[in-house]
Amino acid sequence: QVQLVESGGGLVQAGDSLRLSCAASGRTFSSETMGWFRQAPGKDRNFVAAIRWSGGSTYHADSVKGRFTISRDNAKNTVYLQMNSLKPKDTAVYYCAASERMSLVMTPGRVDYWGQGTQVTVSS
Repeated sequence: QVQLVESGGGLVQAGDSLRLSCAASGRTFSSETMGWFRQAPGKDRNFVAAIRWSGGSTYHADSVKGRFTISRDNAKNTVYLQMNSLKPKDTAVYYCAASERMSLVMTPGRVDYWGQGTQVTVSS
């Protein structure tokens, strides 16, 4: 079992920055890849970014490339999502995710563990 706890969300204005954190605990050795998804009301849960624990290879969705950066601190079992130049369209609940697979192309169906989510609201 893996437990994921997100933090760092909040209400900001367009152009501001936020850094989300995801603290992992439990059997973290079973998870090869960590990622972030987001879901707005009435919308699907969409992929944002992914990173491998070993090696640190990353992949970011086209919608956030150049603005968001995923990173990790293996010693702290923590994954981060640095979000810059935030836009109203980024408003959503952001979920941390863990997968036992190594692929950086993550889909909700391949996620093994989810965090409870943290709300990010960007006003215009």
